[in-house]
Amino acid sequence: MGEPMNADADVARPLSQLRALLIDGETLEAWAIQRRVFALTHRRQLVAATSGRLLVLTRRLLGGFDVTTLRWQDLDDVTLKVGVLSGELALRAARATDLASQAASGSQQLLFSGLRKDQAQAVYRICQTQDQAWREKRRVRELEELRARSGGIQVGSTPASATAGGTDAVGRLQEARRLLEARLITDAEYESIKAKIVSQ
Repeated sequence: MGEPMNADADVARPLSQLRALLIDGETLEAWAIQRRVFALTHRRQLVAATSGRLLVLTRRLLGGFDVTTLRWQDLDDVTLKVGVLSGELALRAARATDLASQAASGSQQLLFSGLRKDQAQAVYRICQTQDQAWREKRRVRELEELRARSGGIQVGSTPASATAGGTDAVGRLQEARRLLEARLITDAEYESIKAKIVSQ
């Protein structure tokens, strides 16, 4: 069946190396290491979910290791496949800026096969939690930006766009509709924003 957690004498070493990479205030929440059998044909990897990022340690052929870091805010999707002997974790990361209003400029795929099942499931749970949390943060930021744009004209004054046929209001309504269709705002939020734009 599954390997015991301490089956490999060298598991303690990569874990020690991993802990040395943590920054102040960062905590290790879950980790998964590839099974030794899988590592016979691949460079063995340790995948770790911390409070601030995903870290991947890849063992070099002649000793040492390489480190790959994925910020949680760049995580776009995560899937888990669990087989009889091992688990496979697949992640898609967007190369995005920190600003919600700026689109991603491509994405990268990360695939980790041959992981111990229970460990892969633990890392997957952390990835899912972080993915949902950052989706909500982006949704709130998009909503705040839209509200700021829709509330830019003071009530009682003559809008600058009035002479242009209200094209500014139409654009803001279209943007609000786009956010609703992308499920970034609720129906109630959309109606509130629409009422505010129309009343100006």
